[in-house]
Amino acid sequence: MKLQSFAFDNNGPLPPRFRGVNPPLDIIGVPPAAKSLALIMHDPDAVHGDFVHWTIFDIDPTTTEILEGGAPSGATEGLTTTDLPGYVGPRPPKGTGRHHYTFELYALDTLLDLLPATPLDELVAHIQKHTIARASLVGIVDA
Repeated sequence: MKLQSFAFDNNGPLPPRFRGVNPPLDIIGVPPAAKSLALIMHDPDAVHGDFVHWTIFDIDPTTTEILEGGAPSGATEGLTTTDLPGYVGPRPPKGTGRHHYTFELYALDTLLDLLPATPLDELVAHIQKHTIARASLVGIVDA
C-alpha cells in the first residue's frame, strides 16, 4: 500500500497553503482484505510531544484519493490533540526547528464504527489492533 501527493514529495517541504486546508492525498494498493481505512496526521517533533493534527476513520477501502480541503464522503473525522474534530494545519512555533508532519494510512480488517468524539488514545488503540497494512507520507516544515 502506498500514500502519496502531487502537492509535495515524501520528506519534502509541505507547501504553506496546507496550514489552513489539508493536502490532496492519493491512496494506492489497498489490500483486498481491507474493510476500512484510517488516516492519522501527526507531528512527532511538536514542542510538547507528538501532536495529532487530523484523524479520519471508517474510510471506504475503495477510496483512491482524499481531496484537498476535506475528508472522504462517509468517513468520520475524529478528535485531534486539541480535542476537536477536523484538520488542524501545521503551525510550528518559530525557532523550534524542523517538523515532520506524518500522514499515516492504515488498512483495517474491520469498520471501526466509533463515535467522532471517541478519545484519541482509544481510537489509536482500535486502529493498532486492526491494522493489516500501513503506509506513510511525510511533509517537512522548518520553523
